[in-house]
Amino acid sequence: MARKSDIPGRVVEAALRLAAEQGWRRTSMADIAAEAELDLAKVYQAVPGKAAVLAHFLSRIDEAMLAEGGAEPEADARDRLFEVVMRRFDALTPRKDGVAAILRGGVGDPLTLACTGLAYRRSLNWMLEAAGIGTSGPCGALRRAGLAAVMASTVRLWLKDESEDMAATMAHLDKQLDRAEWLATRVWRGRRRDADEGEPEAA
Repeated sequence: MARKSDIPGRVVEAALRLAAEQGWRRTSMADIAAEAELDLAKVYQAVPGKAAVLAHFLSRIDEAMLAEGGAEPEADARDRLFEVVMRRFDALTPRKDGVAAILRGGVGDPLTLACTGLAYRRSLNWMLEAAGIGTSGPCGALRRAGLAAVMASTVRLWLKDESEDMAATMAHLDKQLDRAEWLATRVWRGRRRDADEGEPEAA
């Protein structure tokens, strides 16, 4: 639970509770303020809208995921990413009902979608950074896209996974990372082949 002085934290926790109870789209900022036992003015100053609620939530999940530092440096990149992603699911699991309700209801208006998209892009970057995987340039963009696809598939499975140890989620994530690694290797080989074929012949 968020501390009494942690207004953004109280707002996020209240929003998740209400989303689980009545759905995300039916939940208003006035509802959230009442649930958090806060004046609307204080809520507005700290978290001025549902887009900001989701951005704060993602940021707090990032913080929880990063609290243990980087992944085991001796492991290979794939295993490091597996460790980091599972940390994220560990942080999300106590709030699964609220997360499920938000995903079912969608993020709503275009502004919320845009703001949440930017926050999630940051989350993807931090997952890769925590795993010791570069995020800059075209390669970084491809890695983010690959991780986004892995996360989208794994979240769907995680929402149905009722086991205490998340065994099904871990097994699915393992397969998705294997597939992503295989695809990345194919793309890299294709680029190398295209580059070699494009080289001019020696005089």
